Amino acid sequence: MTENVYQGKLIKKLKRMFPGCVVLKNDSSYLQGMLDLTLLWEDRWAVLEVKKDKDAPSQPNQPYYQRKLNKMSFSAFIYPENEEEVLAALQKAFASGRSTCVSQS
Repeated sequence: MTENVYQGKLIKKLKRMFPGCVVLKNDSSYLQGMLDLTLLWEDRWAVLEVKKDKDAPSQPNQPYYQRKLNKMSFSAFIYPENEEEVLAALQKAFASGRSTCVSQS
């Protein structure tokens, strides 16, 4: 499965999980290394970097932005192999209104 196909399926899943949310695709050419998706739901937000699999390489600055944005709200790398864990952490973070960390390896 390509990253674009996985990303499309993930966006649909996010919209089912968080009814009324807004999912934005970020433009990495505007800010190099910015993560792929911003999720806005009620008074909460999250940023996700979508990878086609756990071995897909990160681009320069992506780990930096993931760490920085996770301190502000919720941010994670997501791929099929960790999707369940990341989405559970995201649900928990949104339910509590606080940041919940996902282990990044």
